[in-house]
Amino acid sequence: MKLKSFKRGIHPKGNKQYTADKPIKELVSTCDATYPLSQHIGAPCEPVVAIGDEVKKGQLIAKATSFVSCNIFSAVSGKVKDIKPVATTSGETVQSIIIENDGKFEEVEGFGKQEDYTKFDRDEILEKIQYAGIVGLGGAGFPTHVKLAPKEPDRIDYLIVNAAECEPYLTSDYRLMLEKGDKLVEGIKILLKLFKNAKCVIGIENNKTDAYKHLVEIIDDEKIECQLLKAKYPQGGERMLIKAITGREINSKMLPADAGTVVVNVASTIACYDAVANNIPLIKRVLTITGDAITNPCNLLVSIGCSHKELLEEAGGFNCNPEKIVSGGPMMGTALFEIDLPVTKTSSSILAFTKDEVAKVPTSACIHCGRCLGACPEKLVPQLMMAASDNSQFDEFEKLHGMECIECGSCTYVCPAKRPLTQSFKYAKREVIKQRKKGEKK
Repeated sequence: MKLKSFKRGIHPKGNKQYTADKPIKELVSTCDATYPLSQHIGAPCEPVVAIGDEVKKGQLIAKATSFVSCNIFSAVSGKVKDIKPVATTSGETVQSIIIENDGKFEEVEGFGKQEDYTKFDRDEILEKIQYAGIVGLGGAGFPTHVKLAPKEPDRIDYLIVNAAECEPYLTSDYRLMLEKGDKLVEGIKILLKLFKNAKCVIGIENNKTDAYKHLVEIIDDEKIECQLLKAKYPQGGERMLIKAITGREINSKMLPADAGTVVVNVASTIACYDAVANNIPLIKRVLTITGDAITNPCNLLVSIGCSHKELLEEAGGFNCNPEKIVSGGPMMGTALFEIDLPVTKTSSSILAFTKDEVAKVPTSACIHCGRCLGACPEKLVPQLMMAASDNSQFDEFEKLHGMECIECGSCTYVCPAKRPLTQSFKYAKREVIKQRKKGEKK
């Protein structure tokens, strides 16, 4: 089979060997659970519980405040201890519900009740997915029910399952494909009921051929197929994935639905299955705990709301004092300032490194080598974009199509001068958005 891909991109070392062969292990949390009210793209939730209330596992504790918002459920039973601002992995302080975990995990009525989902119609499926509070579990956090409800569902002819997992170190989706492949396939069948003209393509990088072979063996629907993709970063980016599989292109002003596609993550698809078939809302997710500073790298199924500190303890802690700890992948993740922070729906991994290779390399002036141009999957000109950003020339940044930057970090990775290109573009994009909002208000 010919490997599909996109033009440009980079080939960072995968470093998946730490956890690729580590089966998913469930961590039963014993600590208090903390639930930030904003764990997704869109409007924050509002609490439906008060301090002192008793709650059960699977109970709704915060409801969505708009269509682009997501319900939040408790993964533990216990008492609401407090509702207050709490620091998160993003560095922001977010209003949060704190539940004192009683360790009993008493379930709300109906939790886990199996349903004959083959009899559900489109509206019933969407309603269950929306109620369950499912978001994109690849890290973006876009509400899944919004993605699955385009204006013209009959125009969707591709349901793409993003199984690339192109970020180095991460292996949670890989393990899910091997261990929960049956749930993934059944989840796809449920989602295909939403789009009568669509077929599903599962895009898997060719460094996961055993997962590919496993899924090919268990797929029993002619509308579902697997496609091997070239292992390259950022192959898992939505635009790159759509281009590689369908040949169609989208930009920042378009949605995947504009190209007749809907893209969902492996873990999100399995979460949809659990919501529709088993009445289980999104209360748990799998994280990869890895890096050369971790004593026992592993893949953990954890309760949303537990602390990163608890996860690290389960992995045996640090084998030395790490110079850098990252939430998420090394390319697009966020450096942590502390570890006693809550796991949210968008948490994907904890990486701990003995050396901070990035911080130790001094930055120098641009040498005009052009490597950033060759790496950018969006075919942009990073060196000129950074010059515009550094000089606060945000109109020029827009003219250079800077808003098309997907912040993948490929340009920064290949830059021999070690210039903070991606960070500069993030800043410029924020400033452009601010200016646009000011213009709208006038």
